[in-house]
Amino acid sequence: MKEIELIKACMKNNRTAQNELFRKYKDTLYFTSLKYCRNDADAEDNLHDSFITIFQKIKTFKGKGSFEGWMKRITIYKAIDKYKATRPINIEINNDFFDEAVETEEETDISLDQLLKLIQELPDQYRLVFNLYQMDGFSHKEIAVLLNISEGTSKSNYHRAKLILRDNIIELNKSLNPKEH
Repeated sequence: MKEIELIKACMKNNRTAQNELFRKYKDTLYFTSLKYCRNDADAEDNLHDSFITIFQKIKTFKGKGSFEGWMKRITIYKAIDKYKATRPINIEINNDFFDEAVETEEETDISLDQLLKLIQELPDQYRLVFNLYQMDGFSHKEIAVLLNISEGTSKSNYHRAKLILRDNIIELNKSLNPKEH
């Protein structure tokens, strides 16, 4: 079934079409959930909740832009809503950090799974800002609105996330290649 036909069938609550849509996009949306959630179980819960919302709101999809992108945004917003419901965001602003370089010249041998695990281990507010900005292309202004923080706090949290990731990547790389260090 073509995507447009699949969407129209889902709009009519066709269970077969909903199952096909789920099978087609579950892996992509699960990976999106993993970026924003602390662990696999939370990502699975978020995926489930996201598909419920997708099926409930599919009639609001206007056909403008990517359907997959529309579903990814729902998945991201679901994860953010869960975070906001369980914990307030710590507001920390320190403009001194913006001037520091975060680049590392060391080569790394870490896998995508290892990098994802390092991202998942970031403090919640840093992980959310990092993923929204770096992985999903939101602006700091958009992030500030989404998370109810200032634009400066978004920039600060992003910068600190990069510092933590850089240090953790260097440490992981040293443990993977002890003879080189």
